[in-house]
Amino acid sequence: MNNIPQLTPAELHQWLHENKPVLLLDVREDEEVEYCALPGHIHIPMNLIPLRQNELPDGTPIVVYCHHGIRSLYAAMYLSEAGFDDVYNLQGGIDAWAQEIDTAMPRY
Repeated sequence: MNNIPQLTPAELHQWLHENKPVLLLDVREDEEVEYCALPGHIHIPMNLIPLRQNELPDGTPIVVYCHHGIRSLYAAMYLSEAGFDDVYNLQGGIDAWAQEIDTAMPRY
């Protein structure tokens, strides 16, 4: 069963505004990231997470995001199973972020 906490765009925006230490993990494909991305993110495509999870720091909350929040949920579940403790999924993905927080961000 899925036990990954869902973080709304508004909640993430508040965390970033408060300078809460958080790692933004973008699991979309290269061409998606080139189109739009959250500032300060780390990009590891979903299919490479098992090979590159050692690049992620321990002890820092990780907010995983994709286009609509589905791929990122699976990636977050994988990371949680791999032993990462503080993993969140951005509910609605970057598309929800663009609609609710940064309306100037390109959408696709």
